[in-house]
Amino acid sequence: MSRTRRPVHCIIPPYILEKLLESEDREVRQGALDTLLTTARLRGERSVRADFAGAAAPGSGRRTIFDCEHGRFPELAVVARTEDGPESADPSVNRAFDAFGLTRDFYREVFNRNSIDDHGMRLDGYVHFGVKFKNAFWDGREMVFGDGDGKKFSDLTGSLEVIAHELAHGVTDHTAKLEYRNQSGALNESMSDVFGSLVKQRSLKQTAEEADWLIGADVWTPGIAGDALRSMKAPGHAYDNVPFGKDPQPDRMSRFMHLPDTEEGDSGGVHENSGIPNKAFFLTATAIGGFAWESAGSIWYESLKASSATATFQEFADTTFRKAGDLFGAGGPEQSAVLAAWAEVEIQISGVPVGLARPRSFAVNGNGRAGREDGMVALTRQIGDLSTKVTGLAKDLATLKGVQ
Repeated sequence: MSRTRRPVHCIIPPYILEKLLESEDREVRQGALDTLLTTARLRGERSVRADFAGAAAPGSGRRTIFDCEHGRFPELAVVARTEDGPESADPSVNRAFDAFGLTRDFYREVFNRNSIDDHGMRLDGYVHFGVKFKNAFWDGREMVFGDGDGKKFSDLTGSLEVIAHELAHGVTDHTAKLEYRNQSGALNESMSDVFGSLVKQRSLKQTAEEADWLIGADVWTPGIAGDALRSMKAPGHAYDNVPFGKDPQPDRMSRFMHLPDTEEGDSGGVHENSGIPNKAFFLTATAIGGFAWESAGSIWYESLKASSATATFQEFADTTFRKAGDLFGAGGPEQSAVLAAWAEVEIQISGVPVGLARPRSFAVNGNGRAGREDGMVALTRQIGDLSTKVTGLAKDLATLKGVQ
């Protein structure tokens, strides 16, 4: 009997680690190779354990952090901090513990979701995995953190959005179960970037306009300022440096990367092509304004729950448009923002005239959010313009018939 493969979700894309194999620094090359080989081993060993992710004991999202003590077998790790225990003397332990709490509280308070699986799934984290391990991953039931090498990556517990990103893979596993390949896999990655960024923004009380929309800036190339693993605001512009080259993420469908559905091809470019839906979310959130988790986040969350495992970009875009109307009213500023955002990344919402999908600005009320009345006026004006054009064409046609 065949078994559905459950991937080990890693925050560092394989193309970045493979780039390090070209480094002139022998230590950097060896570290990258060790990380790639260890990750491949874990995919084989943990795919079986991941099948039992739903069996994790419920506990209202109770947190436990373990210390691997630089070993590569989490089952041998020692308990470092528990929900009821004292703070640890180890900063890595405390960072992981606090980030788990912020993520758990985000889902409970914003979406009324009880932990990752909505049934109180325990949150187990393992720090100090391996020696200079350059990654962090979620395997279906737990999260594991490497310490990085201090050169290209710092301690992976140092980024809240990275931790929230990985835990969001668990939310996706327990909702749409988006297959980790091709467009559905890129959506899987994008959902994690979306919710990872929202957890960070909420912890900082940032509006969509104030947020940096960067993923992994705190742990990526500590010696290079201003770069990140990914930029939701500007996919393809997160980094451009000598060690790694230029960020390959596309920001629209005409730049979609058609890669093979293999490990070498990043399962069809799931990390690369996630830039397209990432940009659509950023555009939606900033067009609506205010706190992104309140409107745009709700639209994306409800759309995730309503999506199939093989959802394409087009199908997900259509779902977000429908959910925006369900949640905030058809023709409102939220739905208009969704329509314009997907159009900008070259995805036209099905069944909506092209003329209505051009980007537009919304008046902002005192709370920093788009005014509903102004959004309705804008949409009504566009519909009126379209009607006028149709009427004009009808008159021209009648005139031509009269001449004949």
